[in-house]
This record gives sequence, structure tokens and C-alpha cells, in this order.
Amino acid sequence: MPNDPATDQAALLALQQGDAAALNRLIARWQRPLHSFAYRYCQNRTDAEDLVAQAFARLYQQRLRLRPDTRLSAWLFTTLTNLCHNHHRWKRRHPTVNFETGPADPESSAPRGPAQENLPAEGLTPELAMEHDESLRALRAAIDRLPHDLKVTLLLHHYDHLSYREIGEITGCSERGVETRLYRAKKQLRDLLLPHVATG
Repeated sequence: MPNDPATDQAALLALQQGDAAALNRLIARWQRPLHSFAYRYCQNRTDAEDLVAQAFARLYQQRLRLRPDTRLSAWLFTTLTNLCHNHHRWKRRHPTVNFETGPADPESSAPRGPAQENLPAEGLTPELAMEHDESLRALRAAIDRLPHDLKVTLLLHHYDHLSYREIGEITGCSERGVETRLYRAKKQLRDLLLPHVATG
């Protein structure tokens, strides 16, 4: 993940001064990590792409309101997490059939991800590969069922490898609060996965 606030602030200043190419530079720096987070949150590539595009559109729309010392990484992730949350709630109220992930069941919410991500790992027997795939599906479904604040904290920490301080900037939470959320997220995951482990 890019970690150079000075470069982001220079690009933001250029964008505020009318340099449209500065937005392209920010997109080049942040599109990949933002998309990675959005995909893990939504379990749908098309939705992730749309949400990231919306985040950059909001950045452009609000560019003149941002302070020169704005930490853009935190601003972008905060904006994206809010967009993901709103989108996820809308999808639960309007379930649809998706060719990428299968039927959207608001109760079970067991995202399966793109076909290429469900290919068995090399070297596994068919039986072990099936168990591996089922475990991944169970884990994705369990993460999907976490409350928004716990889900965001867990994803940012375990997949994006952000520090407690960085997660706190994005979520508006203290470092101690981030630690508490991680503890609660892990406990809820264990509880959600226990039936799967017990029957496995």
C-alpha cells in the first residue's frame, strides 16, 4: 500500500489548483488497495469497481473543501468504507441473482467469489481441495455477517496490514478502540465458524 503522505498532499494541491491530471496520479496510486478492500467487503468485482470509482468521484467533487494537510489515504478509505456499508445494506434489502457470486441470500450471505478464486490449490487431493474451498466460503460468509465496524477493522488489519493508528484514522476510533474491535471481531468469527468446524 502506498505510504507517502507528501506525494498525496502535492497531488491534492495540484488538483485543487486545476490540474486534472493530478486525479489520475492519485487513482494510479490508490486504485489497487482500494479495490482490494472493496472486493473483500462486497465479494463482487463489479460492485467493488463501481464503489472505488464513486470514491474517486467524491474526491474530485469535494477537492476544494479538503484541507491541504488532509491525509488522503484515510480520507479515501473512510469514504470507501461508508460507500461499501451503504451498498451492502441496499443489497441485503434488494437481493438479486449474480452470475459472479450466485444467489444473494440476505440470511446466509455466503459469498463465493469469482470462479478463478475457487480453483483448488495446487497439490491438494480433490477431497482436501473441497474442504479448503468449503472453509474459505465459510470464512467469507462469517466475515460478511460481522457488524460493519468490526468487519472494516478486521479487513483493514488482517488483509491491508494497517496499523491500529491508521485504522483509527479511517474509522474515527482510538487505538485502544481498534484493539477492542479486533478482539470482538475474532470472537464473533470463532462463534460463527464453530458449527462449521464441529461438523467438518
